[in-house]
Amino acid sequence: MSPTKFSSILEVHDLKVSYGGIHALKGIDLHINTGELVALIGSNGAGKTTTLKALAGLIHCTVGKLHYEGKSLHHIPSHRRVSAGMALVPEGRGIFARLSVAENLQMGAYIRSDVKQINADLERMYELFPRLAERRTQLAGTLSGGEQQMVAIARALMSRPKLLMLDEPSMGLAPMMVTKIFETIREISAQGVSILLVEQNAKLALEISQRGYVLESGKITLLGDANELLGSDAIQRAYLGA
Repeated sequence: MSPTKFSSILEVHDLKVSYGGIHALKGIDLHINTGELVALIGSNGAGKTTTLKALAGLIHCTVGKLHYEGKSLHHIPSHRRVSAGMALVPEGRGIFARLSVAENLQMGAYIRSDVKQINADLERMYELFPRLAERRTQLAGTLSGGEQQMVAIARALMSRPKLLMLDEPSMGLAPMMVTKIFETIREISAQGVSILLVEQNAKLALEISQRGYVLESGKITLLGDANELLGSDAIQRAYLGA
């Protein structure tokens, strides 16, 4: 899919984030075109989660410009970013363990008041994740890791995001469940949702993405078409075990 077919939904320029004396992000540039699935890959500690938290408004950016749909995100709090169409599925899922599956999904629609459409979207989530339909009354904390990841993704989708940000969706999951989750991510992308996928499993991430960025020690060191990155000797050595 050619990036020229898209207009930009997110533009990041010279993003810098510091924790005390530690420079977690050292001036990164990236963009996501509307409808694109873009992978951000890198090793542990590279700054991937920090990037997502900065985009979601959960941490302060020391320096940099963030534009969403052409408008600056500077001074825009996280809840207003959700209302604007940005949703984050955090690392570790962050579900409400003592609420049922259905209640978790309803929490994802907290910014909405269109009850009839919310109920319709709940049914759509159960079609997307049939396993959740079977467990809709079950406490989310009693689900398997993969099922909890499904809850986290479905909850984010209940806000009807234009841009979905996913942080390590494969972490800690059995291979069969990882396959299912990535098939679902591909399906969500095909429905027109723009996606920024942060993932340590570079091969899986690049296989379903149009483009990719490599983040190392707070800097973007490589970017390009996902297929080209998959074939890159540097990527093969660093992330694919070749």
